[in-house]
Amino acid sequence: MNLAGLIPADVGVNAAIAICVIALVSGTARGFSGFGSALIFMPLASSMAAPQLVAAVLLIIDFIAALPLVPNAWKQADRKATSVMVLGALIGVPIGTYFLSRLDPVTTRWIISGFVFALLLLLLSGWRYRGRDHAAISVGIGGLSGFLSGLAQTGGPPIVGYWLGRPVASVIARANILLFFAASDFFSAVSYSLTGLITPDAIRFSLLVGPVYAIGVLIGAQLFGRASETLFRTICYALIAAAVVIGLPALDGVLR
Repeated sequence: MNLAGLIPADVGVNAAIAICVIALVSGTARGFSGFGSALIFMPLASSMAAPQLVAAVLLIIDFIAALPLVPNAWKQADRKATSVMVLGALIGVPIGTYFLSRLDPVTTRWIISGFVFALLLLLLSGWRYRGRDHAAISVGIGGLSGFLSGLAQTGGPPIVGYWLGRPVASVIARANILLFFAASDFFSAVSYSLTGLITPDAIRFSLLVGPVYAIGVLIGAQLFGRASETLFRTICYALIAAAVVIGLPALDGVLR
């Protein structure tokens, strides 16, 4: 199968190239700073192709990329605390997936832009949850993250903000985050499959976009330590803000 055969019939060649460029940029952000890939990728890519398609592609890419990290995370994580949060994701993911599968593409794009903007404000605020542990709070944050993952694969900020604010070792916090998203991605994969979002087109397209995304992650990892993290995070925030603005449906007539 040639490269053209990997592009869905309703996605133009120019749009496919643009999505690959977006994947490269978002992968670079992920490789360097560990966050921001979905917040950059989803608003922009969903303005080039159907949100349902690009969300499925991003899920496939992230799910495969995260698999090698799961065994070590399982050993290091606080599995009891993470499992409580996973219960929330089990509820939130199907709800987010339902909205993604039912809403028309323009409405979905408006919702994605709104949520990504809100999550950007959350990141800029430096919010960390430093209160006491409560099962209800853990389930609620897990449910919010699961809903955002089901809707647009953007569930990272609430979970990261929660676990980085907890009085636990950074190794454990990182393992908890990885383990949670392994479970969340699994729920999303099942939910997307049952609603028909993981299609042959999405699988084939991920074979084109995935390697480009991986190259971006490698570039970002190589940049880590060679540039100011503060500067690069500022650039990531600027890219997310630009992605929100450029991806707005209201600008379709001007930019697309």
